[in-house]
Amino acid sequence: MQKIGIVCVGKLKEKFYADAVNEYRKRLSRFAEVNVRELPERRSPAEEADAVLREMRGHRIVLAVEGKKLSSEGLAAHMKALAAAGREVTFVIGSSCGLDARVKAAADLLLSFSDMTFPHHLMRVMLLEQVYRACMINAGSDYHK
Repeated sequence: MQKIGIVCVGKLKEKFYADAVNEYRKRLSRFAEVNVRELPERRSPAEEADAVLREMRGHRIVLAVEGKKLSSEGLAAHMKALAAAGREVTFVIGSSCGLDARVKAAADLLLSFSDMTFPHHLMRVMLLEQVYRACMINAGSDYHK
C-alpha cells in the first residue's frame, strides 16, 4: 500500500472542510495510507520553511501556481509510476502567505492546479479529491468520467 503524506501549513477550522477531508481520506484508505500533517502558521513563509522541509519525505510534490499543470490522467500516471517504484509521496500545501523558495527548490515536482489562487483550506480538499481520482483511474474505475 502506497504511503501518501500531505503537509499543510494551517489548521482546518471550518467543519465542512474537515468533513470533506475526512470523506476523501476514508475513500483513499483502500488504496493508500494517507497521513495529513498540519503545521502551525507563522508570520512568513520563511519562518514556516524549516518545519515544512523536515516533514517532506520520499517524492516531494509541492503545490505552486507556477508549477507544471497535469490532467487528472497525468497525475494518475505519475502516481502509478511512483507506486510501482515503491516510493512514498509527500504533497505540500503552503499557508495563505505562500511557500518559501527553499521549499519549492526541494520539490521533485512543482504542481499547479490552475493559474488561479485558491484558499489553502479548500486546496486540501481539492488535492485529496484529485489523489482519489488518480487512484480510481489507476484502478480502472469510471469515477473520473
